[in-house]
Amino acid sequence: MLIRTEIGVDAASIDGLLRRSFETSAEAELVQQLREDGLLTLGVVATDDEGQVLGYAAFSPVTLNGEDNQWVGLAPLAVDESFRGQELGKQLIYEGLDTLNEFGYAAVVVLGDPAYYGRYGFEPAARHQLRCRWPGTEAAFQVYKLADDAFACTEGHIEYSAPFNRF
Repeated sequence: MLIRTEIGVDAASIDGLLRRSFETSAEAELVQQLREDGLLTLGVVATDDEGQVLGYAAFSPVTLNGEDNQWVGLAPLAVDESFRGQELGKQLIYEGLDTLNEFGYAAVVVLGDPAYYGRYGFEPAARHQLRCRWPGTEAAFQVYKLADDAFACTEGHIEYSAPFNRF
């Protein structure tokens, strides 16, 4: 198993994984649109020896109160059904966080299961007076600090890029 940044040749395999992993094609279409619009900050893949993508994590820019603070959103995260329960998601998340930290990003937000993402250091965004556009998601909206001062004087509304409007 190899965990690395995605490259162009991975696109079709990523698309297949996303279409298998979710009930609809929305996530696959989202990643395709992010890629086409130049809004894919980072894609991390887990591949087998033949180069087949078995896991994927996408990171794209978000704004805080309309301003770019070097924050990104993690979405989607997918692991092939036959590899779930082997901590592949954890490896993808940590590789993404490490890479984003190296490139000077300040924070990562995610909308997902607090029990799952909490294991990796994400905390409720509401703790920092941060919210997103989807009502009723307060408990699931979480944040991870990469830069020491990421949460200094921050509160308000996190906005994902336009391709997320499909959700």
